[in-house]
Amino acid sequence: MRPVKNLFVLYTGGTIGMLQTVEGLAPAGGFEARMREQLQGQDEITLDWGFAELQPLLDSANMTQANWLAMRDAIVEAVEQGGHDGVLVLHGTDTLAYSAAALSFLLLGLDVPVLLTGSMQPMGAPGSDAWDNLGGALKALQNGAPQGVWLYFNGELLHGARVTKLCSDAFDAFTVLPRKRVGERTGSLPETLDYRQPRQLVNLAVLPLFPGLRAEHLRALLGGGVQALLLECYGSGTGPSDNEELLSVLREAHARGVVLAAISQCPQGHVAFDVYAAGSRLRDAGLVSGGGMTREAALGKLFSLLGSGLSQAEAERLFALDLCGERVDG
Repeated sequence: MRPVKNLFVLYTGGTIGMLQTVEGLAPAGGFEARMREQLQGQDEITLDWGFAELQPLLDSANMTQANWLAMRDAIVEAVEQGGHDGVLVLHGTDTLAYSAAALSFLLLGLDVPVLLTGSMQPMGAPGSDAWDNLGGALKALQNGAPQGVWLYFNGELLHGARVTKLCSDAFDAFTVLPRKRVGERTGSLPETLDYRQPRQLVNLAVLPLFPGLRAEHLRALLGGGVQALLLECYGSGTGPSDNEELLSVLREAHARGVVLAAISQCPQGHVAFDVYAAGSRLRDAGLVSGGGMTREAALGKLFSLLGSGLSQAEAERLFALDLCGERVDG
């Protein structure tokens, strides 16, 4: 942990900088001037900072993989070309946890802290949390933040690959779920996952298991060229083990190269396939365990792995290992 001296601020849109329109709150430019005005007279914040707006500015409900890659490119350029030693990303809250997770894996190996923050109310609104989050993030970076990707919100610094949005309208909207973290850390980081390496878009899908899920539902989803499917299983990683047609669809998809991954639907759950036969049958159909990873972390990790051009076997091997604290504490 070292104090940041030359910060790069990347404004992507989101509630923190929204202004009222006839259609409701919408992303607005000019946030740098508003931020500098807010910082006038704030003697406790002394770090230098530069500013850039991601175009187009987004309501984060419109976030896509392409936007993640644009953020990653802007951050890498700011660090390697601009000499910045820390990054602050201003982002909407709807997909803030997804972006924090995706950047955690897209920026593996980057040796500067990257903090994301936003707000539940726009800057300037009565009682807004915008300045508390923005000012708090700036102070955290100035005082020395850990390397890697983090989310600063409501006075807390939260791990970027573990955080999730728990509430839609409270200032303490984000948390790290108390999931059991088990797994093995990777040794040296594969060169293909280094932050300097280019990435490509990936056709990913997420499906929660539910009573009544049919094989034809799954077949239709996988028929769209899906490269990886994240199944949100029951409990410790169980599913409809007596549905041979559904299991056959999974086996066929795996045989043609689709990565199949499993996480638990339970907020405090983790996948342990061998506890029940219903879990073992999913494992035998080709699913790889996500352990205690959240949906956001598992999705971001699959995007990074397959976006690097890894084979199915290598992506499955690395998905099962801890790369940045998403699976193992410490």
